[in-house]
This record gives sequence, C-alpha cells and structure tokens, in this order.
Amino acid sequence: MRRALFAVLTILLASVTPFAQGRGRAGGGADTPPIVLNPARVFDGEAMHDGWTVVVRGGRIESAGPAGAAAPAGATTIDLPGMTLMPGMIEAHSHVLLHPYNETPWNDQVAHELLGVRIARATNHLRDTLNAGFTTIRDLGTEGAGYADVGLKQAVNQGIIPGPRMLVATLAIVATGTYAPKGYPAEWSVPQGAQEADGDALIRVVRDQAGKGADWIKVYGDYRAGPNGQTMPTFSQEEMTRIVDTARSIGRPVAVHSSTPEGMRRAVVAGAETIEHGDGGTAEVFALMKQKGVALCPTLAAGHATSQYSGWKPGEQPEPQGVQRKRASFKLALDAGVTIAAGSDVGVFAHGDEARELELMVAYGMPAIDTLKSTTSVNAKVMHMETQIGRVAPGLFADLIAVAGDPTKDISATRKVSFVMKNGAVVKKP
Repeated sequence: MRRALFAVLTILLASVTPFAQGRGRAGGGADTPPIVLNPARVFDGEAMHDGWTVVVRGGRIESAGPAGAAAPAGATTIDLPGMTLMPGMIEAHSHVLLHPYNETPWNDQVAHELLGVRIARATNHLRDTLNAGFTTIRDLGTEGAGYADVGLKQAVNQGIIPGPRMLVATLAIVATGTYAPKGYPAEWSVPQGAQEADGDALIRVVRDQAGKGADWIKVYGDYRAGPNGQTMPTFSQEEMTRIVDTARSIGRPVAVHSSTPEGMRRAVVAGAETIEHGDGGTAEVFALMKQKGVALCPTLAAGHATSQYSGWKPGEQPEPQGVQRKRASFKLALDAGVTIAAGSDVGVFAHGDEARELELMVAYGMPAIDTLKSTTSVNAKVMHMETQIGRVAPGLFADLIAVAGDPTKDISATRKVSFVMKNGAVVKKP
C-alpha cells in the first residue's frame, strides 16, 4: 500500500508544471522579451556613467554600456529622463517584525502583540521597503516572533507577497538572563525576544537555527546585563568562538550585536563577519576590525530616531550624548578604513524610510559615492552575494532602481525612487 501511494505521489509531483512550481516569481526565462532602460546616467555600484543604456532579459542584466546600439528585436523601452539608474539598494540590518517604538514600545510589541498581527504588519513593511528601492534585506532577528521570518522569506520567493530578497537570522542568540522583556515577577518564566543559550548548548542552538532556515546567525555579544543595568559583554571568549566555529562549519556567517570595546573585541577575535552598532568602538578595536576584515553596520538612524522619541528636536537642540557618541565612533571607523555595511536597524523607525541611514552616513562624514557603494556593491560582498546583486553588470540579477537626480551629489536623491525592478520584473513604474 505504501509503495502504491508513493508511486501515485511521484506521478503527481512529476506532472506539476514548472510554472506551478515557481508560481508568482518575478523575471522569466532566456526567451523573455528584453527590456531596454534609458536613464540619464548609471551608477554601476562603483562609479557613475553618463549616457549608458541597460538591457535586461530573463531576470538578469544582459548588457550595460554607452547608448548607441540598436535595441534588441521585440524589446520594451523604458525611458528614465533625468534619473540615475543604479543597483537595488541593500539594507544590512532590518527587523521586519518590528514597527516604530513611538507607536508601540519594543517590550509591548514582543510581549503583547499577537503573532498574526505582527506577520500582517511585516507584509506591509516588506512592500514598503521594496517600493523604497531596497531590493535585498538582511533581517537580523524576529524579536520574539519565532521563525516567522523564514515563512515571510518563502512567501516573497513564491510570489505570495511583494518584498525584497531576504536573508534571515531567525531567533538570534542571547546569554541566559540578559535580554528582555523584563519587569515581570522573578518566579515567572517569560518568553524572551531571542533564544537563550550558554556553554555547550550554543552548538545545538546554532545548528538548530540554521536547520530551521537561518541564513545568518545573530548573536548579542553584550547587553544591559550589569548589576545596575550597564551594558557589558555577555558571552566569554570561548563561548563566542564556539558560536562562530559552529556556524562557520555549516556555512553560516555570524553577525554580532555589540557596543562595548570588549564585546566587539571578543566577536572580532572569534571570527564574526559583522559588528552591529559599535557605539563604543575605540580606535584600537576598529584597527583590529580593519586587520581582520570585519565590517561595521553602524545603524546610525536607530539612535537618531529613539532620541527624537524621547523629545530631542534636531536642529533646535544640541545632540544628545548617545547621538554624539555614535557620530564619534562612526568617524573612528571611517578613519580606520573599516568596511561599512549600510544598515539602519529599521523597525525602530518606519519601514520604507531606510534612506535616512544613508543621509546620516553622509552627514557624519562619509562621501556620498562611498555611501552609495556601501548600500550596493559593498553590502553585496558583505552578504556573500557579490556575484548576484549589488552592481549593474552583465549576468547579475536585474535588481535595479531609478532615482530622481544624482545621488553622488545629493544623497537625499535615494528617497526619490521612481522606478523599481526586481529580478527583471517591474515593481514600480515611473
């Protein structure tokens, strides 16, 4: 009976058409009619080029170069006058299952919002992010929403909902007793916003998260765990190394939340690939990051937003100490030549507003063209996706956007996204 049932299932699965198997996915095969894009200029992920034309076919970039050649037969032409065509932007630190803290505090989102409500919000967040020109995100933790990010990624890939390409980190890992929500009686066992583990259990947790869909392993290398709430390292050097070694053995890179010099140092020594935040980074720590090739994801916009939730009015009042500290650490990282991965911690503030991170990067001293590289070709390399996205070059996925004006002269042009293409399919028309 089992053999007969297996035979029937095999026949049914074999009969499913390729269209049904990939239903809703953007792009097409090599025989898809080409699309010719005619912008005023093209930022290819490294440099700006005036008068270039880009040809897209079958979900990939077929050619990119000076205009003049005749359009391929049967091509659709899209003119983008006055606009800059560039790679779809990449957000390196997102939380699609969070929404702005001035709407609902983090503690209440994690402890009181139904999972279904959080997922419903996240579908809107993904759509808004894609329409804002961010065609790939690295989502660094569901903050109490389990493996919902894995399901959202599958829903995007299957064309059920619109959204960017997603790299997900699932639960994230914290040391026992160090995370949140807090404020409940000590005898209560309160579900946490990340997965607790210590010592040898870290090996199992890393493998478990990877097995359930984590593309990256996210670790909280320090947190407000001191006796008076001070931020302190939470994992020993041995534990951090155990995490990274285990993740690396199964092909998962590690991102470490850290804002103390010692927490950052332990993560870098262990072999983490990105440090998230880095608020308290010193010249010595950033020099070590540069030496080891570890990228910094500065999340400038998060603190800038939460300071305003607390009453700060930019331009009218002096910068709060936290903002000054972030500005100073970012400058130290730039001076040290650390690779900067553009990531904003969006979710703290509204999804679709990720460009505010790019504006702050420029305001804090990073040249506009380097900032554009950070959110395109640099982020693609940090994500291990440089052969797929992040540049306007033949053979790469046709994840392309067009913005009004020249963002190398005015980074705020990245807010003026008029055209979005993901995997060769037009998502937003000019």
